[in-house]
Amino acid sequence: MNKAIATGLAVLVTGGLLMAQPRRQLSGEGIASAHVMGKWVKTDKESYTLGGEIFQGGKWIDIIYGRPLLRGREAFPGTGAEYGKVTYAGAPVWRAGANASTRLKTEVPLAIGGKTVPAGEYSLFIELKSPKEWTLIVSNWAAAQKFNEASKDALYGAFEYTPDKDVTRATMKVETMPFRMEQLTWEFLDVTDAGGRMAVLWDKNMASIPFNIVQ
Repeated sequence: MNKAIATGLAVLVTGGLLMAQPRRQLSGEGIASAHVMGKWVKTDKESYTLGGEIFQGGKWIDIIYGRPLLRGREAFPGTGAEYGKVTYAGAPVWRAGANASTRLKTEVPLAIGGKTVPAGEYSLFIELKSPKEWTLIVSNWAAAQKFNEASKDALYGAFEYTPDKDVTRATMKVETMPFRMEQLTWEFLDVTDAGGRMAVLWDKNMASIPFNIVQ
């Protein structure tokens, strides 16, 4: 086989491999989790966890969300009445992530903003009023996996959102970080069996909300 033919075959093979690779999502899926109300115990069974103990029992609190990247953009452009409008992408409020609606799944009742959020699944939205005035919305709206304007039972992202299914609204604490967070991230902070904080971090902003576990 001469060199030209070998080179051509190599190019074809490489091109075929590249074409066979699945297209990567621009905004991948993330999950933030807290595991509360269980306990670490020593057992006869060997454990390789930190401290050599096994965590038994407990209840899960999860936030499942899409993770957009900045890619050179500003996450929350605009001033005055225009603040947040680009981030909303045409919706009434922000989906607090990307793609499908951000979802809160909790196995325990939570107290947020002075109201009880029973154990279950909810959508999370954020209303952006100003750079220091954000409102978390916990909603009974179900999440759709694709946009369907005719649907009256579930939302894709925050499109067609209405407040009639709100469970609670609560003012978030917005802080400026000394660095830029490239990819949007939800986190649980200062977690104990009594509660903690949920926080969303993106660009130079961290917005958080306290929650208590209702026992």
